[in-house]
Amino acid sequence: MAGSATERVAWQAVGLVSGLVAAQVTRKILATVWKQVEGEEPPTGTSSAGKNWTEAVVWAVASGAALAVSSLIARRVSAEAWKAATGSYPAGTDIAEA
Repeated sequence: MAGSATERVAWQAVGLVSGLVAAQVTRKILATVWKQVEGEEPPTGTSSAGKNWTEAVVWAVASGAALAVSSLIARRVSAEAWKAATGSYPAGTDIAEA
């Protein structure tokens, strides 16, 4: 029954939850590291008072890279857990076609 509508919806839910959890954990870790290194809170937006361009750009690059990596890890770990539970990778993923 690989690729059924129910399986696709279930995989989307698993992917969504794992992605959200990974993003929250990554943001917390990144903010903690920033605070320890810089001694102050990270920039919270493009108009953060008292933050210069360098700080804003470094935060944006670090955040983007960290979130991309954590998202990738979350998807791969979720796909492996899916395979362990069902015997096959989720249909429609790049892992399933490999």
